[in-house]
This record gives sequence, structure tokens and C-alpha cells, in this order.
Amino acid sequence: MVIGSRARASAAAGERLDAALLRTSFVLVLGPILALLDTTIVTVGLAAVARDLHGSLGTLQWVSAGYLLAVSTVMPLAGWAADRFGARTMWTASVALFTAGSALCGLAWSAGSLILFRVLQGAGGGLIQPIGQSIVVRAAGPARLGRVIGITVLPMTLAPVLGPVLGGLIVDRLDWRWMFLVNLPLGVLTLALAARFVPRDEKRGTGGRPLDKLGLVLLSPGLAAIVYGLSEVGDAGGSGRIVAALTAGVVLLACYGVHALRRRDGALIDLRLFARRGFAVATANSFLQGATLYGSMLLLPLYYQQVGHASALEAGLLLAPQALGTAAASFLAGRIADRTGARPLVLTGILLTLAGTAAFTQLGSGPPGWLLVVSLIVRGAGLGVVLAPGMAAIYASVPRHETARAAGAVNTVNRVGGSLGTAVLAVVLQSALGRHADAAAAYGEAFWWALGLSALTLLPAFFYPSRKEAA
Repeated sequence: MVIGSRARASAAAGERLDAALLRTSFVLVLGPILALLDTTIVTVGLAAVARDLHGSLGTLQWVSAGYLLAVSTVMPLAGWAADRFGARTMWTASVALFTAGSALCGLAWSAGSLILFRVLQGAGGGLIQPIGQSIVVRAAGPARLGRVIGITVLPMTLAPVLGPVLGGLIVDRLDWRWMFLVNLPLGVLTLALAARFVPRDEKRGTGGRPLDKLGLVLLSPGLAAIVYGLSEVGDAGGSGRIVAALTAGVVLLACYGVHALRRRDGALIDLRLFARRGFAVATANSFLQGATLYGSMLLLPLYYQQVGHASALEAGLLLAPQALGTAAASFLAGRIADRTGARPLVLTGILLTLAGTAAFTQLGSGPPGWLLVVSLIVRGAGLGVVLAPGMAAIYASVPRHETARAAGAVNTVNRVGGSLGTAVLAVVLQSALGRHADAAAAYGEAFWWALGLSALTLLPAFFYPSRKEAA
């Protein structure tokens, strides 16, 4: 009896969120916050940048597009880089590169130099999240994974709201260069904390696997072409360019698929990971969730700005209820996810997301403001409930030594899903605005499509395990 009691006490201690793990998780979440804040801040201030650097808005769109393409290009390298050089080493190097790129963006003297420095910034930003996730997953272990994800996502849910608010304040009160320079103190603080609290890399005798050079030549440009084509899909004048980019991207990805399946070991993204049911189901859900989340985040601020005539600052504040709903629900879902299977939680979250989106399909009828606020809270709660068990299911399906490669794969898939969802809803909205005299009705039609994207996430959700599997 005494031995059994001691064993249970030891197991319970191993499942607690100790101070060291919480410190590590807090530091590692600062990196994604940097990248998320930067993305949303910059979008608000492009007009001010165009005026000061004497560039057209068309040219300055590459300030955002160049960053996005750089992120898409380097993200598949996350698994190899973490295995080859060590996750802690590569994570701190990525944060340092992002911070240095931010400083250079703040010193840019022309539109061309700013675009170049944004690409450099994106090369660092694209590795921060997947490598950071792999470190947290390894540190937490399967018994604590849901709770750790639920806690670390709290500040990340606020970044998309704080970004437009902070961007609006900077553009109104300061010079646009502070949109980038504001990253410096947070970046330096993150590096200092990482040096102290992020665990050192495990020593490896093999030095890591060699870089899959052919895979890199095929996969990274293929993803960049797909993301570029999808991001430009709303530009009717560039239809030939868009078709060429999407065609090239599909061909390159198909060639990569053949190459990766023939390569017995060391592919840039190991497609054999998708042969595991748990990983395939959770990644498919992450792809569709990316389409749902990023697509709706295009519609919501645009609706408040174009129809509600809100400023960028006000639009950010109006989105706060969704962020608060996500933060509260992800914290609670993370605690439950460690004790139960993913399926009931994910299905509940999707149903909440659908319920929270429904009111926006009726925008043409002028629903009351309080209903939209409540709907945003419900929608945010749904997204939060899905997040922790979904991520936990992904990493629970792979061995510990494959965590970094799994993180690179799932973040890449999520990013492509986000680009696809944004492109679909942008085309739908553009078409609806051309057919409806009432802009609110056009947005309502677009939200019907957003509701459909959310409903699609039910398909893989039914294949999640219904009970917590024994570790």
C-alpha cells in the first residue's frame, strides 16, 4: 500500500505544471507574439509608409506579401534545422534574425529596402512558432500537453486584437517606423529570458540528418508559389500571373510528394507521418481550422471598417470579445484535454464556432450590436475549445524524437489552409459586393461561406479518438 501510494504521488507530481515548465512556456510564447503583433500592426500602417517612402500602395503590398512568402519558404525547414543544430539554438537564432530584421525595417530608406528587410524578418519569423512548439511539447510530455497549450495560447489570442490597436496608436501618434522598432525591446528581452529559462539542447552524436536539398528546391518554392497565388486571387487584372503561380506550385508540390515518398529517410517534411491516423486526422483539422480562422479574420475587421465606418483602432477593439472568448475557453479546454479524448471537445468547439458565426450571415437584416458581440464571444470560445485538444492530438501521435518535424509539417499545412480560406472568402466577398447594393448583405453572403468552411471541420473531427489513450 505504501509503495502504491508513493507511485501515485510520484505520477501526480510528474503531471503537475511546475514552475520551470511554466517559465519555459512563457518565454517560448513571446516569440510567436512578436510575429503576430508585427503582422497585424504593419497592415494598419501601409498607407503611411506609402506616403513617406513615395511608393504606390500596389508596391507597398509587397511589404506584407514578401514577409508572408518568406515565412512560407522557411517553415518547412523547421524540423531539419531543429534536429541538425538544436531546437534551442535555432529558436534563439530565429528570434535574433527577426529582431535584427525589425531594426533594419525601421531604418529603411526606400520601398525596395523595406521589402527586402521584411523578407529577412520573415525568414526569422517563419521558424519561431514551429520550433518553439516542439520545445514546449518535449518539455511538457503527453500528460501535461493540453494544459500547457491551453495556458500558452492565452497571450497569443490577444495579439491579433492588440496589433491593430497598437498599430493605430503608432500611426496616429508616432512615426510609422515605430511599427518595426517596437519589436526591439521585446525581442531583446525574449533573447535574454531564453538564455536563462529555455532548456539546453540534448546532445546528439550523429550531428543530425543531412539537408534534403532536392526537397528544399521543390517544396519551399512550391509552397511560396501556392501562397502567393492564393493571396493575389482577388486581383482580376493579374489572372494570368495567378494561374501560372498556382500551376507551378501544384507541379512542384506534386514532384516533392514523389521525391519524399521515394526517399527512405530525411525528407524535409516526412509524408509518412500522414500515414498515422492520429496525425493525419489532426493535421487535416488544422488545415481546415486555418482556413476558417484566417478567412474570417479577413471579413470581420473589413466589415466593421467598411460598413460600420470604424477606424483600424476601433475595429481592433470590436474584435476583443472573440479574443477573450478564445483565451478563456482554451484555458479550460486545455485542462480537460489531459483527462479525456479529443473528439468530444473538438466537436463541441466546432459547434460553438458555427453558432457564433450564424448571426453574421444575417448582416443584411441589421442584427443588433449586442447579438454580434455575444456571437463573437461564442465563436471565440469555439475556436479556443478546438485548439488545445487538436494540438495535443497532433503531438501525441508522433514519437518524441519526431516532434520538431511534426511541428514543421503541421504549421506549414495550417499556413496553406489559412491562405486558401482567405483567398476563397476574398473572391466571394468581391463578387458579392459587385452584386449587392447593400454592402452589409454582401458581407452576410460571404459569412455563409465562412460558416460552410467551419462546417467542413466536422468531417475530420469525427475521426479523433473519443477517449484519452494511455501513455
